[in-house]
Amino acid sequence: MNDSVDLFQKFEEKIARAIEVMKRLQSEKRALEQELERANSAAKERAREGDAQERELLALRREREEVRARVEKLLEQIDSLTTESEA
Repeated sequence: MNDSVDLFQKFEEKIARAIEVMKRLQSEKRALEQELERANSAAKERAREGDAQERELLALRREREEVRARVEKLLEQIDSLTTESEA
């Protein structure tokens, strides 16, 4: 009878340890899920920032080309004025 009690007690201890392991694993899983959610949010934010920077870069390039075209036009007008006065 004593052996049966010892076996049952050992079984209870194993079950208790298994429960503790499960609780710890569940807690770790929740923590990892939260960390993953934060990482995903941060990645999405960086992607949005990257998109905004790319749009800004494209706008600046267009503006630069417009300014370049205007300067070239002004230079042509100046050049035509100086060539007319020399003639």
